[in-house]
Amino acid sequence: MITFINMLSQMAPYLLLGFLMAGLLHVFVPSNFFERHLSKENFKSVLLAGLIGIPLPLCSCGVIPTAISLRKDGASRGATVAFMISTPQIGVDSIIATYSMMGLPFAIVRPLVALLTSIAGGAVTTWFSKDEIVVRQNNCCEVKSKTKNKLVELLRYSFIDLVQNIGKWLVIGLIIGTLITVLIPDSFFASLNLPSIVTMLIVLAIAVPMYVCSTGSIPIAAALIMKGLSPGAALVLLIAGPGVSVASLLVVGKSLGRKQLLFYLGSIIIGSIIGGLFVDYFLPREWFMITSLCEAGSHCAIEGSALTASWFEIISGIILVLLLINAFMLKLFKKEKNIDDNQVIYRIDGMSCNHCKNSVEKAIRGLENVENVEVVLGKKEAVVTGKPSDEDVKKAVEELGFEFKGRK
Repeated sequence: MITFINMLSQMAPYLLLGFLMAGLLHVFVPSNFFERHLSKENFKSVLLAGLIGIPLPLCSCGVIPTAISLRKDGASRGATVAFMISTPQIGVDSIIATYSMMGLPFAIVRPLVALLTSIAGGAVTTWFSKDEIVVRQNNCCEVKSKTKNKLVELLRYSFIDLVQNIGKWLVIGLIIGTLITVLIPDSFFASLNLPSIVTMLIVLAIAVPMYVCSTGSIPIAAALIMKGLSPGAALVLLIAGPGVSVASLLVVGKSLGRKQLLFYLGSIIIGSIIGGLFVDYFLPREWFMITSLCEAGSHCAIEGSALTASWFEIISGIILVLLLINAFMLKLFKKEKNIDDNQVIYRIDGMSCNHCKNSVEKAIRGLENVENVEVVLGKKEAVVTGKPSDEDVKKAVEELGFEFKGRK
């Protein structure tokens, strides 16, 4: 328990700052800015897509509807692939959290490898894909802010929506990291004496099918390094784990084609391994070593089972825990709404965060004979007011990469 508290407390101040910065991006950067600069089939669009995706706090499932929306609004195939690769691997919150737990070198190398991987995937896609004219759709149903008060929207998005999005995966990552720290003997991986490339392939085989968000992967990677895993292999986990999910693979294959799916998956796999080998063989190993749950050179250290977090970190940890509890309670006790004769409930699988929720609401709201729509994320349901065609709803949902299950 002390190990878990130390790990949580150390990450908490940086996570809270990261949430706030992500909220600033969400509130003050207009969504059409991303769509406006990504339409051409050239290297510039790919580079911009990769750069734009780096700070956005979207997971591999949340990025799916966003990327498809960009594609439908005119983004090129290469730019779409670059965006889908860079965005889930890292975000402004996870960059700061990486620095807090793993040190400055990891906080620099991780987004750099994510960017280069996305550029490679997007460039290859652009080079080998035929040019395609995409008709830009009228963005008549863009989701508007529910409130004109920017401060309220900023706080709601930063400390409610984002916490709901990554809270579960963050807690899972912390628990796994704690178990690794406590149960696995020190220098376990070093004692196996496996070549770096073999270790990376093993980590890759585990990371690709495993779903873990960019922030939740940090305590796992840090704990594995403490047990002797090479920094390069840990980087493979940090890149491949958040970058790939079964849902994203299915959507890329369906929306962009099998060839683009190979470019997408191949770029992440090859890019993460090259980045890992570069870290292990060309950079000083002491830059990336973690001897405690605090990054090298920090003011804190773990000795036995002592509580070593500062008061500021403990207070930040308490605030983070309260935000996590609040997010859980909001989902658990969300009030049921009475369904009238003018409403219908559709079951939709695949939604796992508020970005998914907003995308589905936007898509259904734009259909004919729809007056309003509200997605109940916990129940995987969409409550639609009006009399839309079931086929229209099915098409709108499936175009976003989600599974339409029909009426309840």
